[in-house]
Formats: sequence, structure tokens, C-alpha cells
Amino acid sequence: MKCTSCKVGVLSPSFIDDLFRAHTCTHCGGNWVLVEDYVSWKESNPEFQFTDNVSCEAVDTESALLCPQSGKIMRKFRITSESAHRLDYSASVGGVWLDKGEWDLMKKSGLAGSLNAVLTAQWQKNIRMNTAKDNFSDMYTEKFGQESYIKAKEIRQWLNDHPNRADLRAYILADDPYSAER
Repeated sequence: MKCTSCKVGVLSPSFIDDLFRAHTCTHCGGNWVLVEDYVSWKESNPEFQFTDNVSCEAVDTESALLCPQSGKIMRKFRITSESAHRLDYSASVGGVWLDKGEWDLMKKSGLAGSLNAVLTAQWQKNIRMNTAKDNFSDMYTEKFGQESYIKAKEIRQWLNDHPNRADLRAYILADDPYSAER
């Protein structure tokens, strides 16, 4: 198979960290992994602990990649909300492309034991939700200032935990809480 990323190298049979089967590009060092091979290895080695003290310089392919087996466009899946790196996944084959260093990035992030989970809709939904929360937090911090935003969050939490929260909200939002007129 030709490399899906660099289009120069050939994907030759290998093992990732001598653990599970893959095909590694002879030129760019990327890896093609069938998720079933990873899951099969993981099920056979449930006690295995990945080390996370690795140094990594991960490459991330920006453009869409074609599955080296089916030729179809692969979907990009984010690893975490903090990382811009994305794994390329071929649903038709059940394979994932790991650019050079992305496996080490997975280990460093503590996610090497969750490769198959990263490729799920729920994982990706959680990343989108976390990203949205981070964006709103940044926006509020910029708008209110750090100190005021922290204080507003404390007040909000106190209010949400209070048994009379509806009455307190009405009191706070009323133009004149001591008037019967609106």
C-alpha cells in the first residue's frame, strides 16, 4: 500500500511499540492501524499500562486523507479539546491513520488506552462541548475581567444551590424589589 499522507513511502507491516499490528510508512513514519487489531490486543492485555513520560513532536496532516485501503475520504477526529491534532479515520475499513508522533501524543495525553473511544461520537461531542465552554469562558473573562468573572461564577453557584433561588433571582432582577408595581 502507498502512504496516504506523504504519497511517497510504502506502508510496510510493523508493530506499534511492539504491541499491536500496524503498517508504517517507510518515508514519513506515519502508521495505519486497524482498530480491530488495537482492540484485540487491548482485550488480550487488560492490565497493560502505557507510559506517559514520552517526548513527542507530532505531525498533523491538515488536508483530507484518503483511506489507503478503500480510497475513500477519511474523517478527522480530534484527540482532546486542548490539542489541535486530529486522527484520520476510515469508517468503511475501521482503520485509523496516525501521523508521525501522534501515537506518542496519545500516550503523553494518557489516551493510548482509549484509541477506540476517541473515534466515537460521544467522545467528539464531549470535545465540542468542552471547546464551547472554554470559548465562552474566554469571552466572559475578556468582557468582565478575570476578577469579576470569578466573582460572578461564585454568585451564580451560590444562587443555583440556594433553596429559594427563584425568589432570589426575582429580587435581584427587579428594578425596585420593594415596590408592588412593575
